Amino acid sequence: MNQAIKITRLPSGMLVVTEKMDRVETISLGAYVNVGTRYETAEENGISHFLEHMAFKGTNTRSALDIAETVENVGGHINAYTAREITAYYIKLLKNDHELGVDILGDILTHSTFDPAELERERGVILQEIGQSNDTPDDIVFDYFQETAYPDQPMGRPTLGTENLIRTMQRDHLQHYMTRHYNSNNTIFAAAGNLDHDNIVTLAEKYFKDLPQTPAQSALPANYQGGEFRKEKELDQAHILMGFPSVNYNHPQYYAAILLSIILGGGMSSRLFQEVREKHGLVYSVYAYNTAHQDDGLFGIYAGTGEEQTKELMPILIQELKKIQKLIKPEELNRTKAQLKSSLLMSMESTASRCEQIARHLQIYNRIISPQEMVEKIDAVTIEDIYQIAKSIFHGKPTLTTLGPIRHVPSLADITESLNS
Repeated sequence: MNQAIKITRLPSGMLVVTEKMDRVETISLGAYVNVGTRYETAEENGISHFLEHMAFKGTNTRSALDIAETVENVGGHINAYTAREITAYYIKLLKNDHELGVDILGDILTHSTFDPAELERERGVILQEIGQSNDTPDDIVFDYFQETAYPDQPMGRPTLGTENLIRTMQRDHLQHYMTRHYNSNNTIFAAAGNLDHDNIVTLAEKYFKDLPQTPAQSALPANYQGGEFRKEKELDQAHILMGFPSVNYNHPQYYAAILLSIILGGGMSSRLFQEVREKHGLVYSVYAYNTAHQDDGLFGIYAGTGEEQTKELMPILIQELKKIQKLIKPEELNRTKAQLKSSLLMSMESTASRCEQIARHLQIYNRIISPQEMVEKIDAVTIEDIYQIAKSIFHGKPTLTTLGPIRHVPSLADITESLNS
C-alpha cells in the first residue's frame, strides 16, 4: 500500500484512514457512515436524508448558526450527502484548522439535539426539495426508474422520501434510527491533505468517543425485477430512461462495464452523442452510465427529446446497443481508457476526492486500491471483454421509464423483441 496512506482501528472499532499530501495547504476530513436509503424500512423512507439535514441544526454546545459561522470564520466548507448505501459528512479547511474540523464532525455525529423548532423548519426545507424534484422531469424520471427496477424494496425507494412520510416523521424516529446505524463499527473517519496520521487518530478518538459501539446493521439484498413505467404528461420533451441489470463493485467485469458506458454515452465522442445528437439532431441530452452497488448494479441510458423525435430516436438507441456488442475499434477503446484514466488521476490531485476514495475503498473492498492498480485493471480490459459484458447486460431484462409526450415510444415488449432479434 502507498506509504502516504495509513490505517488505524481505534479501541472503539472505528477505522481512521489518512493520506498525507505534502504539497497542499489544505486538509479534507470526512465521516462516512455505511447507511443510506437501502437500509430503511418502508415506513422510514427518507429518514437517512432527513437525518443528514438535521446534523447541521445544532448540538449540545453549538447552534445551527454556530456550526456555520465556526467553519466559515476560518474559510472552511462543510457539507453532506445521502446515497443509497452511504451517508457522508465532510469538511475542507486550511491545514492548521484540522482539529476544528474533527471537532465539528464528531460533534454533529454524536451530540446533535434535534431541536423541535429546527426539525420543523428543516421538514419544510425537505418538502420544498421533494417538490422541486417532482417538478423537474429529468430528475424525477430517475426515481420512477429506480422504483420500477427494484419494486417494493428499499433499493427502489426515493432517497428524499415521500411528502407524506416526511410530514409525519418525528424526533424520536430520527434518534432511534441514528442509534441503530451511527456507530463505531459502521463509520470510517478519513482525512487527506497536509496532515500527521497519529495526530488525526488522537483527535478522532477524542471527538468521536461518544459514538456508540453497537453492531453494524446489514441491508436487504437487492432484487432487480425490471419492467415498464409510463406517465403521460404535458411537457415539451419526452424523458426516456432505459436500463438493465449490471455488475457489482467486486465483479471481475466491473471496469469493462464502466468502459462500455463511456463508449456508448460518456462524452462528446461517444456513440450516442455522435449518432443521436450530432448526426441526427434528435436530442440536447443523451448519455449512458453504470452504477455499482454492494451486490448488484444498474446500467442506464437517458435521452430527452420531442414527441415526434421519439419515433426516430428509439430505433437508433436499439441499433447502437446491438452494434456495440460486435463492433468496437481498438482506437475507440484506447480513447475511452484514456478518458477514464485521466478522470481518475486528475481526481487524485484533490484532497476531497482522495479523502472520499480511501474511505469508500475500505467500505467496499476492505482495502485501499492504489491508482496504479486501477490503471492496470483498466488497461487489462480487451475488446472481447466489452463484447462479453455488453451481451450480458443488454440481454438482461430491461427497465423502461418514460415521462411526458410519450405516445410514440414503443412498449417494453417491442423494445425487448428488437434487442433480441
